[in-house]
Amino acid sequence: MKKIFNYTLLLGSLFLLLVQTKTYAQPAFIKDSLSTFIEREMARWQVPGLAIAIVKDGKIVHCQGYGVKDIQTKEKVDEYSLFQIASNSKAFTGTAIALLDYQKKLSLDEKVTTYMPSFKLYEPTSTQLCTVRDLLCHRIGHGTFQGDFLNWGSTLSRADIIAGMGRTVPKYDFRYKYGYCNAGFITAGELIPIVTGMSWDAYLDQTFFKPLQMKHTHTSYELMKNDKNACTPHTMYLNKLQTIPLTNIENMGPSASINSCAADMANWLLMQLNKGQFNNMEVVPNKVLLETRKSNMISNDVSSKIFPSKHFVTYGLGWQSYDYEGKRVFEHSGGANGFVTKTEYIPEENLGVLVYTNSDANSLYDALVKQVLEAYLNVPYRNISEIYFNRTKPFNEQEAKDLDSLIALSNKKMPLPINAKNFEGTYNNSLYGEMNVQVEKGKLVLHLSHHPNNIGTLKYIGNNQFLCFYSDITCGIEILPFTIEDNKVKSIEVKVADFIDYERYLFLKQQVE
Repeated sequence: MKKIFNYTLLLGSLFLLLVQTKTYAQPAFIKDSLSTFIEREMARWQVPGLAIAIVKDGKIVHCQGYGVKDIQTKEKVDEYSLFQIASNSKAFTGTAIALLDYQKKLSLDEKVTTYMPSFKLYEPTSTQLCTVRDLLCHRIGHGTFQGDFLNWGSTLSRADIIAGMGRTVPKYDFRYKYGYCNAGFITAGELIPIVTGMSWDAYLDQTFFKPLQMKHTHTSYELMKNDKNACTPHTMYLNKLQTIPLTNIENMGPSASINSCAADMANWLLMQLNKGQFNNMEVVPNKVLLETRKSNMISNDVSSKIFPSKHFVTYGLGWQSYDYEGKRVFEHSGGANGFVTKTEYIPEENLGVLVYTNSDANSLYDALVKQVLEAYLNVPYRNISEIYFNRTKPFNEQEAKDLDSLIALSNKKMPLPINAKNFEGTYNNSLYGEMNVQVEKGKLVLHLSHHPNNIGTLKYIGNNQFLCFYSDITCGIEILPFTIEDNKVKSIEVKVADFIDYERYLFLKQQVE
């Protein structure tokens, strides 16, 4: 009997050892190669600074900064350095609304107009049908980024942005096709003060940031701008890495305005993976988290040579989900001027990863997350960052070559088809509003009424087209065609970089009699 008892104890000890080994052993890539890999790939992509956090089995197993916050000051990134996490904010908004639904303070499937009677979409029927859930899963008919030319980095308030939805001609039928819509999330977030009496910003601070001990996280542009440990945004412009001013996106609030760091966001991941618990306290009921993960809309084409095991991509409430090596992954990315960021987690593996970068000209932020996931999922090693880089390099080189040709053409100072003074005046777009074109110091420049700090300098390149150089360099260098009839300018078509908005916007010139 004693032998049997001892044998049982031995089996129990072995089982416990196996469980502990399974739980806490880290892949060789994470233990031995991660930092070397990150530093090498940052150099490949010219990423100045990066922060990463990995959580596994209820523990933060890696949380570290790499590189510099600013290429000029050379100050190092650490785990508390702040980044604009941009659309990673959407998961907080989706979770907040799902929590209010759980508390019966609103309903995800109630009409938006029940809470916000002034809410309007372009088509009256869509207005009548639109629910809170529709706002949070990108199915109201807008195209991806449609309208962001008007809203992003502008002087408009959140209320102004919501009002603009009524002037946005939808690209698709209502609920017919996925179209990533920042304004929808802003509208959903602005329901929070209506049903709670607290601003979206204050509600997040009280409901998530404080309970999760996210002491460095906030939604304030001024705090971010003046924080000594905040990263400086960077972009590539004319093949050169440059610092750029921090963009004020507080007006984008519920869709994009959280500033955070790897250490704080690791706590957010721990809570997500522990059924809403953090430090033995319930922050959010697990039922709420599960609601945010339900698939509401098919979001993207899943064909991929790089990830052939992927079969679906759907959108929930602030989380996108897809399958990866037989596991379901929840993720979101974020892009602001000078920042791209990524958060992913796999509940089945009790694994979460986030990567934040202070340059908007890289794919390392996404590749590194996938690299870590594959290490934990025992996928044979391959350098995903290198694969991404080699796939995009020919396109980037051709794009740079084409742009060089356009700039060379613009420098030839080709004569305008009509006198420059004829271009001066006020132009109007039904969604954006007013834009003015003036001759200043012998050059045609455009002034966008809602972006007073972004001035476009126009250089003629022939064939009724200007090359526009924006003072906000993240808006790119774009071709703007115009129309002339009877020696009068009728319109100009305005475009900014796809990073902000894919659409082109026609501005009609107000004719003076």
